Amino acid sequence: MHKNLTRALVTVAVGAAIWLAPVPAGVKPQAWHLFAIFTATILGFILQPLPMGAIALVSLTFTALAGVLKAGEILSGFANGTIWLIVAAFLFARGFIKSGLGRRIAYKFMSLFGGSTLSLGYSLVASDLVISMATPSNTARAGGILFPVARSLSSAFGSEPGDNPRRFGAYIMQTVYQGNVVTSAMFMTAMAGNPLIVELARKTLNINITWLGWAAAAIVPGLVSLAVVPYVLYLIYPPEIKKTPQAKDIARQELAKMGPPTAAEKIVAAAFVLALALWVAAGLARAFPWVPVIDAAVVALLAVSIMLVTRVLEWQDVLAEKGAWDTLVWMGTIVGLAGFLAKLGFIPWFAKTVGAGICGVSWVPALGVLLVVYMYAHYAFASLTAHITAMYAAFTAVAVAAGAPVMLAALAFGFLSNLCMSLTHYAGGPSPIFFNAGFMDQGTWWRLGFVISVVNLVIWIGLGSLWWKILGLW
Repeated sequence: MHKNLTRALVTVAVGAAIWLAPVPAGVKPQAWHLFAIFTATILGFILQPLPMGAIALVSLTFTALAGVLKAGEILSGFANGTIWLIVAAFLFARGFIKSGLGRRIAYKFMSLFGGSTLSLGYSLVASDLVISMATPSNTARAGGILFPVARSLSSAFGSEPGDNPRRFGAYIMQTVYQGNVVTSAMFMTAMAGNPLIVELARKTLNINITWLGWAAAAIVPGLVSLAVVPYVLYLIYPPEIKKTPQAKDIARQELAKMGPPTAAEKIVAAAFVLALALWVAAGLARAFPWVPVIDAAVVALLAVSIMLVTRVLEWQDVLAEKGAWDTLVWMGTIVGLAGFLAKLGFIPWFAKTVGAGICGVSWVPALGVLLVVYMYAHYAFASLTAHITAMYAAFTAVAVAAGAPVMLAALAFGFLSNLCMSLTHYAGGPSPIFFNAGFMDQGTWWRLGFVISVVNLVIWIGLGSLWWKILGLW
């Protein structure tokens, strides 16, 4: 209680200090006061004296009572289609878990490629890749589908946290976790904060990142990372067991218990394929005007509606998906506040002011430095979304002011907003799930996480830059 009070006082004090400080030249008082509220809100998200949703509601209420924005303006974020895309995709993920389709995919890969510890790691990562395309809660994906499989396999191979953890469990846990880091970066719908990135880019940089555009830019560095990361871990943190022929038998036994695909699994699979097809079609519309275009949020809602009508999901499942409704509240708040920061001229002023400070520096090294700082600033965050809300708009604006191509900067910072999750045991939702399994100590986790962060930086910013050049992003 005392700790929460201290955090609340710090949050309020920082907001009040900014509010009472002299308004800089070129900034409207209204924009400055909104910046004070926005900063305090983000700091509240980081320190969490209250849950994020509660902080968001307090922030909205104060914004209206203080006369900074009108009621309709502060609630505008909740009418945003991107927010509802996230809500719908959370429900989509529940369909994967409830129907058992996610587990079936994982066990199918295991039955085919589970002959060694390394190939078993690749099979679980490949399962994550398939599911990630339409599962925005990387916590639900990693914790609800992949973690139970990895944990039960560890026990099957006689590897427990207090008994032979290096035999099998430590490697497979870290591999699945670091694979989830990469898959989260590969699709707009693979992590809850990614649609927020898209919306912040649209509001502050005036660009539109499509589902297909994000996937196309991420596919090459993403696949290379997924191929390299498990092998790097295998070299620097090898399991004692190298061959695992019984893993295929375990997977086949589990598949046999599950029986043939149920009607619910088939419906979820069909909805999944339909959603992917419509998202891809929207990205092809410019090149092929005859291709039908349906808003991404409507596509996700269509998939959820199919599952509701067919009773794969019950309305109680929708009501019970607390993560979706919590995300709706705090993300709607951030989108609304950030949008008006841009409208009132604060973001352009900030970018121009900071950009003037790096005048004369080529955009290439400037962008490189900003990306590295952005990546490792995540040591101070316990949430990917808090990191995004605190730094994404400002860092992309500064990079663009330095001369970096707009789409390149928007996507590069977007990808690193996920890849930074490799660093610590508190970096994101999946982190404590895998760390608390107890297979490795904190020092080892941080050491491996740092190594993988460097590997991902080299692949995504090095090789990725060449791929993005081919795509015409710079």
